[in-house]
Amino acid sequence: MDYRQLGRSGLRVSRILLGTWNFGKVIAETESHTLLDRAYDAGINVVDTANEYGRGTSETYIGNWLAKVGGRRDHLVIATKVFGAMSDRPNDGGLSARHIRHAAEQSLRRLRTDHIDIYQLHHVDRCTPWDEIWQAMRLLIAQGKILYVGTSNHAGWQLAQGQEAAQRHCSLGLLSEQCLYNLAERTAEQEVIPAAGAYGIAVLPWSPLHGGMLAGVLGADANLGRRRRTGRAAKSLVSHRDQVQRYEDVCAKYAFAPAEVALAWLLARPEVTAPVIGPRIMEHLESALRATELILPSDLHRELEDIFPGPGPAPESFAW
Repeated sequence: MDYRQLGRSGLRVSRILLGTWNFGKVIAETESHTLLDRAYDAGINVVDTANEYGRGTSETYIGNWLAKVGGRRDHLVIATKVFGAMSDRPNDGGLSARHIRHAAEQSLRRLRTDHIDIYQLHHVDRCTPWDEIWQAMRLLIAQGKILYVGTSNHAGWQLAQGQEAAQRHCSLGLLSEQCLYNLAERTAEQEVIPAAGAYGIAVLPWSPLHGGMLAGVLGADANLGRRRRTGRAAKSLVSHRDQVQRYEDVCAKYAFAPAEVALAWLLARPEVTAPVIGPRIMEHLESALRATELILPSDLHRELEDIFPGPGPAPESFAW
């Protein structure tokens, strides 16, 4: 497994991160622990979750695994998120200082650890100023309860706002941004990725297979590992079916698995630090591991760009 620096920090993370959105929602605890075991043995050193994944179930599964295996916590980077409401109480959601502090304590309890390595703002809270967010984060850092701060689903200008506010607080600021980014969805190239690069923020794409749409849903791989035509994949397939067919045909021409091509394409992007994978079964994880060793030919890169052209940089893409 190769490793990269997380943004401008000294922290090194594996080239793929294990996302655990499925834990407790799609797969049971035993299967979750089996995936965690294999990921750890393969050298994946980041486990990514969120407090709202399964209303805390994902964090609980991870915490139980950490307690069961023993000794692995010191070798892992645990990343979780805060934003989602965990109840219907008025202050049990968002990014207020009150909720950040309370949510961090609850995540630590479920994860059965004394610190969170990367604490991520799961979504934008337009009601909470950055100064309040950094006040809460600085306190948690001073208490040793979190080490680094990241974001997810933020626009480029919001990343800039966050970094400028962090400078006022003499803080290291944001170290990572998890954004929706893959071959079929490249909007992040316009402003999110350039902003992240300018501020030394690592780009951690989520949904690298676009919910399974890029995993061979039309062809021979449709039933391999129970690839889905539901959720994001089903919705996007309606408008992208011709592109997806061309994509699968090109992958077949080169004798590559579509899921591995999509992930290898992301891994080859110099601006990408590490995609977040979300396996449901072992074959999905094994496929992702194979993708880390796959080098796509330059001709294939050109054909992929022809099928899924990017939007181009802003403001030229929409102004000129």
